[in-house]
Amino acid sequence: GVRMASGPRLQIAGERQSGKDVRTQNVTAVSAVANIVKSSLGPVGLDKMLVDDIGDVTISNDGATILKLLEIEHPAAKILVELAELQDAEVGDGTTSVVILAAELLKRANELVRNRIHPTNIISGYRLAMREACKFIDEHMAIKTDKLGRDSIIAAAKTSMSSKIVGADADFFSQMAVDAIQAVKTIDPSGNVKYPIKAISVLKAHGKSAHESALIDGYAINLGRAAQGMPRRVTKAKIACLDMNLQKARMMMGVQVLVNDPRELEKIREREFDITKERIQKIIDAGANVIFTTKGIDDMALKYFVEAGALAVRRVPKDDMKRITRATGATTVMTLADMDGNETFDPSSLGQADEVAEERVADDNMIVIRGCKTSKAVTLLLRGANDYMLDEMDRSLHDSLCVVKRVLESGSVVPGGGAVEAALSVYLESFATTLGSREQLAIGEFANASLVIPKTLAVNAAKDATELVAGLRAFHYKAQTSADARQMAQYGLDLVEGKVRNNVEHGVLEPTLSKTKMIQFATEAAITILRIDDLVRLQAEEEEQ
Repeated sequence: GVRMASGPRLQIAGERQSGKDVRTQNVTAVSAVANIVKSSLGPVGLDKMLVDDIGDVTISNDGATILKLLEIEHPAAKILVELAELQDAEVGDGTTSVVILAAELLKRANELVRNRIHPTNIISGYRLAMREACKFIDEHMAIKTDKLGRDSIIAAAKTSMSSKIVGADADFFSQMAVDAIQAVKTIDPSGNVKYPIKAISVLKAHGKSAHESALIDGYAINLGRAAQGMPRRVTKAKIACLDMNLQKARMMMGVQVLVNDPRELEKIREREFDITKERIQKIIDAGANVIFTTKGIDDMALKYFVEAGALAVRRVPKDDMKRITRATGATTVMTLADMDGNETFDPSSLGQADEVAEERVADDNMIVIRGCKTSKAVTLLLRGANDYMLDEMDRSLHDSLCVVKRVLESGSVVPGGGAVEAALSVYLESFATTLGSREQLAIGEFANASLVIPKTLAVNAAKDATELVAGLRAFHYKAQTSADARQMAQYGLDLVEGKVRNNVEHGVLEPTLSKTKMIQFATEAAITILRIDDLVRLQAEEEEQ
């Protein structure tokens, strides 16, 4: 007889897991990822050292950076990595907390599923809780920054730095971040105020201490002049941005020239030089006195620039080039060919700046473009002992710049130090009891999950988490129940002293946007993973020898 397929196995080349197994496995994977970044949360969080496959070392405290470098295989855990990157792109800060919250929501959802509550109920409960939470933050926790003034912006920058390597000099760096952002303020055609982070260039130089870091007015790039004879500074600069080789023109590939007379060869060579010479002449005749090119410039060609008294810089990185063109109003020229088949250089593609100068910093030269025509550009020059420190300073400052930008654009902040999460847990718990449906349990768990942030903060600070969080909740319960204790909604943890205090007065603030986005993203991610109840892994087909 014909043998039936043994057991209820699927007829596919692969394995299948479903229901409880998959969920538990996903939750375990996600918790494992969250535990890696857990200890880096908060003002007393610790840093992680990551060594990749070729031995590059990264020391970081930034959740998104850590997760990106982990190269995680597990599909559910990958979702968390993407989540952290999303938070990094949208808000810039709060990457660690987003991952921790998502993992906690999942863990609790898994418990509920074990207690025979259908995932669909949990999902709708979470969605409801998320909406209520965001509404609550906007209505009750958010404080308009115009009430608090410039100090609130600096305080927000400081809060975002507190967990990073620059935390010790937060006063100094937060001022720097705020100044940098306010220097690049632009108003777009529709009248909105924008603060483009891209207009802030970050240069790192070894040596001196972090305190020697400075804010340079102008766009700086880490390159020197192409030749010694060029002027060190050019005022009233007209800038040509090229994306082409200024080397002697060679024959195109596949072009053959048959020469009968060796003297012809010389002529060909001369002509090759002359082509480049003419090109350079055209650029200089158009009035350019500063030339940036992304490609190389021949020694021969340099000679002509030196004679013309122009400053040329070669091998400019593409990103820098883009930003230079944007700041000076130049257009990148790919080729000098025009419509008629001749070579011309259009003066209108030149950018303008008040001055371009080469300056020495540490052992490096850098070119600074000051007084750009179209947009403001500033440069943060970071000084530090070694590469790891500089990279980490760069990341920390990027986070702070994003935070400042968010605060300025949205104009509202919330108290930090676990205040929002504690208030949410109290509020959602009472909100859950008003519902008669199954969602009640899910919202209750959501409320408990949000406490993971203050708990982790306290644990990282080596304080008694249970006691602190209980105390914090008591304050928020009072704030939400009695009218005369409204002020208490601003209470959060003080992790240095290990007590609860009014964090608004002590200047621990975060952008409201950072919090609401964090809750939305974490919930979305948790729901995405929670929905999975079946995993089919296909085996790689074995190739025949």
